[in-house]
Amino acid sequence: MITKFKFSDSIVSSKDVLSAIKNFDSAGELFGYGVRNKIKLIPVNGKTINIKSFKIPNIINKIAYKYFRKSKARRSFEYATILLEKGIGTPMPIAFLENFNFIGLKDSYYVSEHLVTELTYRELVEIPDYPDRENILRQFTKFSFDLHEKGIEFLDHSPGNTLIKKRDEGKYDFFLVDLNRMNFHESMPFEMRMKNLCRLTPLKEMVAVMSNEYAKYYPESEQKIFDTLWKMTADFQEQFYRKKRLKKKLKFWKK
Repeated sequence: MITKFKFSDSIVSSKDVLSAIKNFDSAGELFGYGVRNKIKLIPVNGKTINIKSFKIPNIINKIAYKYFRKSKARRSFEYATILLEKGIGTPMPIAFLENFNFIGLKDSYYVSEHLVTELTYRELVEIPDYPDRENILRQFTKFSFDLHEKGIEFLDHSPGNTLIKKRDEGKYDFFLVDLNRMNFHESMPFEMRMKNLCRLTPLKEMVAVMSNEYAKYYPESEQKIFDTLWKMTADFQEQFYRKKRLKKKLKFWKK
């Protein structure tokens, strides 16, 4: 067994982090209901750390993650570091650990600070009368615009992957999570920017607010932003539910 471990100066010691990972199955509290990956909150010396255990890869990915590609855990750690360097919020990265056997990657873990926040973008979609909803949505849109201006294409820019924390009266901070799929560009063209926003909400009124706010900062008309973003949103939703129906049919025929 070969283990690769990288640790950054943080709120806890490397010894404590290694111990928490070693006891991952028996320690801490399960966080969320991940199907593919498992997240646990583990107390360490009065602090709470967040450890994400990635699903054991199939045989092809075992080999790929050993010889050709960085693991999801390593990418999460490295991308979090880049985001913070660029002034984008994300929970502080603490460490990543990879275990390899003779075939390839056996298992991997990403460790970060655990942030307690009030909501995610998802609540804005699911709760129409959420307090201060439009203001939060507009600030989130400006946050997304800043991502794009810095050339950050967050491929999992979806409702549950932005944590939102109230800072002052009427002011909010935003933190990206689930970071292993990300591209960095010198600049992002209009179509790429709109595509990056199309998975966030199926609600036309939210798309209208986001288009209005984005147009304040980007040199394109509000109407074109709305038309483009709404078409991409509708296309994504149609594709999403088509896949869902297909999976349901396949599940039925397997019975």
